[in-house]
Amino acid sequence: MIAAQRRNVIIETIERDGAVSISALSEKLTTSAVTIRRDLDQLAEEGRLTRTHGGAVAFSSSRESTYAEKLEQALAEKTAIARAAAKHVRNGDVVALGPGTTTELLAKELSSHSGLRVVTNSLLVAEALVASPDNEVIVVGGILRHSIRAFVGGGTVSQLLELRADTVFLSGNGLAADFGLSTPAFPVADTDRAMARGAGRVTALVDHTKVGLRSSVLTVPTEAINHLITDAKSETGELDALRTAGVEVEVV
Repeated sequence: MIAAQRRNVIIETIERDGAVSISALSEKLTTSAVTIRRDLDQLAEEGRLTRTHGGAVAFSSSRESTYAEKLEQALAEKTAIARAAAKHVRNGDVVALGPGTTTELLAKELSSHSGLRVVTNSLLVAEALVASPDNEVIVVGGILRHSIRAFVGGGTVSQLLELRADTVFLSGNGLAADFGLSTPAFPVADTDRAMARGAGRVTALVDHTKVGLRSSVLTVPTEAINHLITDAKSETGELDALRTAGVEVEVV
């Protein structure tokens, strides 16, 4: 297979799955890992994908994706992650949920719980729990960031720093073992960081399209993340590096 054909297959795969690994592509295309790395590097230079440790993900720029774009990506995997996360929440817990499509799905899973106190700055998380009167929902206000349907800003941070939760569930735009959880937007990073600071346990809900990816603004460093829930398409080498860094990794 010539280079152009290989690269077309790579792009088709990444458009379908959201991410690819060098090992999987090498096996699929029956070619060496060195050749696949060259192909990925070339496609990254052309702006057709974003390189990660051990593979690549669909191209992302420094801009923050719209909520609709995020919702469409890896929906089945996000749903599985949310279901797994809900199993770690006991009736009566105090939990904090940051903004994001995966945390919104988690909120829907938690609607069948009772006695929860849920702290969030996300309108969509709050809306998902409207029909669950047995749970108390505390919505932290501030400046509405339309792209993620959540409140951010200094006022939001101040309120979050006064709250305490058993567990905080956060998503993000990237999670790299040598960096941590990250996002392209400073206001979002500030609010997520404040939410994490007041939690006994920090759990990251990150699908395979984000594992190994480093966005521009650090939210929570790797050493402050207790638990990661991800899906089976995540790059194995990156997950091993996270385990070595002390993160409990759960693959669904």
